[in-house]
Amino acid sequence: MTTTQRPQRTPDEIRRRHAENLGHQVAAGVFNPKQLLTSLPDALRKFNPRHQLRNPVMFVVWVGSLLVTVFAIGEPNGFTVGVAVWLWFTVLFANLAEAVAEGRGKAQAESLRRTKKESVARRLTENGGEELVPGTELRLGDLVVVEAGEVVPGDGDVVEGIATVDESAITGESAPVIRESGGDRSAVTGGTTVLSDRIVVKITTKPGESFVDRMIALVEGAERQKTPNEIALTILLSTLTVIFLLAVVALQPFAIYSGGEQSVIVLTALLVCLIPTTIGALLSAIGIAGMDRLVQRNVLAKSGRAVEAAGDIDTLLLDKTGTITWGNRRATGFTPVDGTDAETLVDAVRLSSLADGTPEGRSIVELCAERYGRSVEATDHEKTGEFVPFTAQTRMSGIDLDGRRIRKGAASGFTVSDEAQRIVDEISAQGGTPLVVAENGHVLGVIRLSDVVKPGMKERFAQLRAMGIRTVMVTGDNPLTAKAIAAEAGVDDVLAEAKPEDKMALIRKEQEGGKLVAMTGDGTNDAPALAQSDVGVAMNTGTSAAKEAGNMVDLDSDPTKLIEIVEIGKQLLITRGALTTFSVANDLAKYFAILPAMFAAIYPQLGLLNIMGLATPRSAVLSAVVFNALIIVVLIPLALRGVRYKPSSAAALLRRNLLVYGLGGIVTPFAGIWLIDLLVRLIPGIG
Repeated sequence: MTTTQRPQRTPDEIRRRHAENLGHQVAAGVFNPKQLLTSLPDALRKFNPRHQLRNPVMFVVWVGSLLVTVFAIGEPNGFTVGVAVWLWFTVLFANLAEAVAEGRGKAQAESLRRTKKESVARRLTENGGEELVPGTELRLGDLVVVEAGEVVPGDGDVVEGIATVDESAITGESAPVIRESGGDRSAVTGGTTVLSDRIVVKITTKPGESFVDRMIALVEGAERQKTPNEIALTILLSTLTVIFLLAVVALQPFAIYSGGEQSVIVLTALLVCLIPTTIGALLSAIGIAGMDRLVQRNVLAKSGRAVEAAGDIDTLLLDKTGTITWGNRRATGFTPVDGTDAETLVDAVRLSSLADGTPEGRSIVELCAERYGRSVEATDHEKTGEFVPFTAQTRMSGIDLDGRRIRKGAASGFTVSDEAQRIVDEISAQGGTPLVVAENGHVLGVIRLSDVVKPGMKERFAQLRAMGIRTVMVTGDNPLTAKAIAAEAGVDDVLAEAKPEDKMALIRKEQEGGKLVAMTGDGTNDAPALAQSDVGVAMNTGTSAAKEAGNMVDLDSDPTKLIEIVEIGKQLLITRGALTTFSVANDLAKYFAILPAMFAAIYPQLGLLNIMGLATPRSAVLSAVVFNALIIVVLIPLALRGVRYKPSSAAALLRRNLLVYGLGGIVTPFAGIWLIDLLVRLIPGIG
């Protein structure tokens, strides 16, 4: 049975639809300064020491803030109070970065909650009857009946019937879709609405564990766990913090020996400015924002690990049909034979296809209109003829008009000349599908149908190649057809006549070579390969088995989204690396601000290092602390939006990272601390 699918869209059209229609997601994707104010209550709640313990770097800052506050209460003065206040601001801004990221997720979750509808389910009993039960009481394996106008009470698979379903509450897509039993488009989501007919759904999830429930938990960050890379970076930052803590503790004996004992306030300020507070404050927000960017594109990632893995992908497995090509064969040309005039052939081709309602038939009429200026509608005179619609049995279509018997169909249904047979064979060898057009039994010409490659795919594959990613087209076509499509699309390799076990073998072969593999799928037969791949993107229209096996689900069911997912994963890794580079680099300016100020009285020669011309030792220390806090707020939008990603090699990315964020991390603090010092020196007792 043929199923109606959503109209295929290009990646640009998908982005435009998200930008125009999904209001709550767009709002979450754009940083608004008002979010700082709305997230402030959550940031204040994060001052709880148990929460601070999760981030070793910021916990040290929290302890230092508490210690300096005690001294500020005992001996209040402008310098001590100023350092204490700005240390607390450092902790507050770190909390704020995380709270803003979580707040965006909560806004999305609230929108998703509004899509959930409490429903009454018509559960089938063992004797074939029906009983009304609340949707919350449904259990795994229950069979429920859903008819036109009713809400699907829970996630499941259609086991009987066929119906159109409105999924706009979940996907944002207004066009209804077909769901039917016995195919790869049998899965339905709780909260969607049946628009026509009657279906029987087998429930596949427990109450509270539905697709929407899991999505809400994930976008809120409730189930977000640290990824391996994030854990490794946390360990590195913790190690650096311990090293600098020991260095500061060891510094005091040397200072005492030199006759320049330092106060606890100055030592604490030095420690906070030395440790990587910037990246420590933004680390959690970067991870949450990465998941958020996927949700904006209607992709549910079941874990942050999958998002990171997408950024390290080496090999992409892409289905040909619906991913690289449109999936429906389209007319691309007409070839007359045996002396037939081109205009005569076009007229016959159009007439033979007016009653053909298949995608191929419509594409023939459209090509006649676009290339030859013919009408797509039958004239009043043509309507007097007897149309012969296409059927699977006859595999022909046509019209009987004014004594003309025009037919169009496969070459095997006609007696063709040597010239026509040669053209038929040539089209077949090139991966196309030939259709013969005849009038009263005489062959006029041949129509070429091609599985058209989507526009822009060759350029996107070139970008992936520049990123070091190898693309493999997977198709059930014969090797000759597959090779022709692969060459046109620009993929690196092709797996023809592919069976499920062939996909598994290819994935394992790549992984044994130390490579990470990503693929898309929607059928039960794709489930093993989705589970085996490092990034498995299941289509929301697919079976429950496929969605359970994958570690991501695309609500739009657009296989080309996998390319965007890879870009988002790389953007996450690049953002984390860029801000880590900036955080480590900007410590250099703080050294030039604080260390000369600490020991200039003992060693006047250190005054040469005061290249910023800071007014006094106290103003230098306080300016560095203020900058250390403010830079976190400045970088929050970048952490949430992500560093702009351009497809390029790892070496080029590293050079760009070092040039922009390494050099920028050195230069920016020098200018920032100098400007802050101009204001700080005006405070009595400091300047």
